[in-house]
Amino acid sequence: MSRSDGAKKHSASAPMKIPQALMPNSRLFLIFLILFAVATFFLTDRLWLALAEVGIILALIVYSLIASRAHRKALQTYIEDVTFSADTAKSSTLQHFPLPMAVFRPADAQVIWANQSFFEVCGVRSPSVEMRVTDVVPGFSGRWLLDGHSRCPDLVEIDDRKYQVHGNLVHPKENESAVMAITYWVDVTEYETLRREYYDSRPNIALFVIDNYDELIRGMTDRKRNDLREEIEDQLLQWCEGKNGFFRHYDRDRYLFVFEDRYLAAMRADKFRSLLEGVHSVVNPVGIRASLSVGIGRDGSGFEENFNFAVLGVDMALSRGGDQAVLKNRVNFEFFGGRGGEIETRTKVKSRVMANALRELIQDSSRVFVMGHKISDLDALGAAVGVCCIARKLETPCSIVLDRAHTAAKPLLDLMDENETYMSAVISPHEAILRADSHSLLVVVDTNRPDQVEDLALLESCKRVAVIDHHRRAAEYIANPTLAFHEPNASSACELVAELLEELTEQKDVQRLEAEAVLAGIMLDTKNFNIRTGERTFDAAAFLRRSGADTAEVKKLLQSDLSHTVARCRILQSAEIYAPGIALAVEAEPQDRIVAAQAADELLNVAGVECSVVVYPVAEGAFMSARSIGPVNVQLLLEPLGGGGNRAAAAALCKGKTVEETVQALKAAIDGYEAD
Repeated sequence: MSRSDGAKKHSASAPMKIPQALMPNSRLFLIFLILFAVATFFLTDRLWLALAEVGIILALIVYSLIASRAHRKALQTYIEDVTFSADTAKSSTLQHFPLPMAVFRPADAQVIWANQSFFEVCGVRSPSVEMRVTDVVPGFSGRWLLDGHSRCPDLVEIDDRKYQVHGNLVHPKENESAVMAITYWVDVTEYETLRREYYDSRPNIALFVIDNYDELIRGMTDRKRNDLREEIEDQLLQWCEGKNGFFRHYDRDRYLFVFEDRYLAAMRADKFRSLLEGVHSVVNPVGIRASLSVGIGRDGSGFEENFNFAVLGVDMALSRGGDQAVLKNRVNFEFFGGRGGEIETRTKVKSRVMANALRELIQDSSRVFVMGHKISDLDALGAAVGVCCIARKLETPCSIVLDRAHTAAKPLLDLMDENETYMSAVISPHEAILRADSHSLLVVVDTNRPDQVEDLALLESCKRVAVIDHHRRAAEYIANPTLAFHEPNASSACELVAELLEELTEQKDVQRLEAEAVLAGIMLDTKNFNIRTGERTFDAAAFLRRSGADTAEVKKLLQSDLSHTVARCRILQSAEIYAPGIALAVEAEPQDRIVAAQAADELLNVAGVECSVVVYPVAEGAFMSARSIGPVNVQLLLEPLGGGGNRAAAAALCKGKTVEETVQALKAAIDGYEAD
């Protein structure tokens, strides 16, 4: 460093030292005393005075050093006293802290330190050196601390007392790698008791509806009707007994039951089996057993919302065929039962009411769009053709929304392209959205689930929606339609449309193609009138036959080509019996959906087989097609796997899963179904 640099540095630091030098302290006074002594020595002839001043200055210096050392010693003593008092207070505070405290190593739960309150809570009189938290609190784990949480997710129970544990991790300075957990145990027994009592005492509302009440009392005298009703009420009262609830009969076939939430767990565990079977034990003089549907509303903001939930539950149970219980809360539905045979409760009155409502909707619409489910089949397309016939009769433009590239009704579609009335009636979903307006009516046929319609965007864009379907309603369904003609005990959507045709048109208004299309849909879903066939099914077929349907031509629509026949036989060869009466066929290669469904149907022709499931891969994952002619309800079987349908026919798509994973899930569902 040069001299000029040093000078600059000194001049820069000088202004900072001048204020310090001018501070009023003993050093400043000493400097002035020395200056006065020097001035006296050199400027006066009084030498003795200068020497006296020097002596005084030396004495002051010695005194200052002694006083400063004494002051530092006193300050050190004071600091030590304060520190000792703080440590003592800290130690005393931890020992007598009102909450139980424990310090332990999370790795092995070994207790490092704990206050007396903790030992008293755990009932430990003489703690050992190697004691672990798990020794005194079995099942306790400090994993939640290592996961970054400051509160244990579960309450810890010790001698019928419940504790909420809070804590944090610390790293000692002498060993940064070591980890200690400091925990505080808060007794929340009284709070938890009050909280549990609050939730347990919340009211639930159950509605009981006799599914087949009209059939039970038909042709009976008033006295016998009363006796039958009393038998049913006795079964309901026996089930309600001991639940501390409120039971009332408020309509001819409906009952109300209000009970607390504390009893619901036992009902769930029983799956309402005792209630449903108890009502089944009631038989009228002609041998018809009573059937019950139950809707339960819970978790609502009050009685009104719970009652509305219960009404939704009953509607869902009835739409799924009855003979089951449906629990509805704020979030979803839970289903119990539903394994019994479906009770046919349809009447001509309901068909007439629905026909009149549909007429008004169509006449009040600017145009009508008809849409089925994805990969439409003869039932979906046949029902759509029937709706087009009704719209033509009412002089309202109508179009069928269909994806021509993905349909299983190609033979019928080819005939429609040759028909002058229908050659331009089929449009794509994109065209339908462009043509739709605020007065358009969308009629959804052969499905009630929004995720299965041909085009979800069209469904969401139309304000006026009518649903015509025969499948059991799933937890997710088209909510709040303008019209819902939903009959789960009907054989097909075409059967329902045939009844509407009979009410709204004359035989001369129905073209031969339309009659054959609707009849083909009925024959497809009933397997040529072999399954799910009631008297109303034959009535609908008779009307279509009178309208010009040729059964030979319908048979041609149901034919499959040679390649499909060979593929179907290959699927049948891979079939095996997994459980008594249940056959599984697993294919490693993608299959045509119609071929797989036909293979599932043909497996039912094997002696001893009452339920069949075909599993094969698709682009989205794995697909299952199931059929049943026995006690197994394939809708309930596939519903936990994301499927839907009805008692005799159902399907499910397991997205993102392999065939092997899907088969394992299916087998687990079969085992669970058999166990129930």
